[in-house]
Amino acid sequence: MSDTYTLHVAGLTRELPICKVNDHLDIAAFIMFSDVELTVACAKALLEKCPEFDVILTAEAKGIPLAYEMSRQSGKQWIPARKGVKAYMQDPVVVEDQSITTAGKQTLVIDRKDLDYMNGKRILVVDDVISTGGSLHALDALAERSSGIIVGQAAVLAEGDAAQRTDIIFLEPLPLFVH
Repeated sequence: MSDTYTLHVAGLTRELPICKVNDHLDIAAFIMFSDVELTVACAKALLEKCPEFDVILTAEAKGIPLAYEMSRQSGKQWIPARKGVKAYMQDPVVVEDQSITTAGKQTLVIDRKDLDYMNGKRILVVDDVISTGGSLHALDALAERSSGIIVGQAAVLAEGDAAQRTDIIFLEPLPLFVH
C-alpha cells in the first residue's frame, strides 16, 4: 500500500499520510491546521452546499479552522464545544462521544451561555471529517439542549460508510483502508 492517499477537494489536491489506527485499519489523515488555502477553499465550497443557518457548532479541535473560516465568510457566529470543562465556564454542559481518531471516550463541553445563544436559532453542525458519526452525535446532543433547530450537519470529508449517508453534507468521500 502507498504511504499517502491523493485527495482532490474544493479544487485542490493534497497528499494525505496513511496512518495506522489498529492492526486491521489505516486511515488517510486529513489535517486542516496550518493549510490556509485548503481551509478557505473548503469553507467556501461547503457554504455553497449548506442550508440557511444562524450559528455554527463544531468540536474542538480539528473542526475549529473550518468553522472559523465558514463563520468569517458567512458573517455568522460559531461556537466550539471544548474537550473539557474550562475555568471560565459558569454552567458547563457535558456530553461524551466515541471518535475513530480518539482512544476511549471523548468529552465535549459547552457553556450554558452558548446554549442560550443558540436558542431559537438555525444551527449548522460542522466538523472536518465525519466517520463513525460519534462527534456529530455528541454535537447534536449539545445543540438539542437549546431550543435551536439543527438545519444541517456538514464536513469536508465523509470517511468510510459515512459517504453513503444521505443526512450529511460533505464535499468528498474518504476511504478507509481495511486489511
